[in-house]
Amino acid sequence: MKRLIPTLFLIVASLCFMALATQAEDKPAGADLFKQKCSMCHGADGKGFAALKTPDFTDPKWQRSLKDKDIIETIKNGKKGTPMPPFADKLKEDEIQELVNYIRSLNSEKKK
Repeated sequence: MKRLIPTLFLIVASLCFMALATQAEDKPAGADLFKQKCSMCHGADGKGFAALKTPDFTDPKWQRSLKDKDIIETIKNGKKGTPMPPFADKLKEDEIQELVNYIRSLNSEKKK
């Protein structure tokens, strides 16, 4: 019985650790990047700011209006005539793709 208690404790602790690790994996990788690089202009929720004329990434109409390659192009090269700067020299290709995936996840149509 004395050996059983430490073994059970280790099993329970392992299960708790695995559950926490799974929760961390559920969070989109692009979420942290978005928070660091994009949220100051596009809002923490991705709804943008009317005063800055930034798009509402949660709007299904906006989501349908652009292909992924268009979003990638804007992230890499910025958007002329707007404050959107280029990030090609600041982000790796996989980070840009993670941002696109995260931006796509904000679509309110998918959350219904």
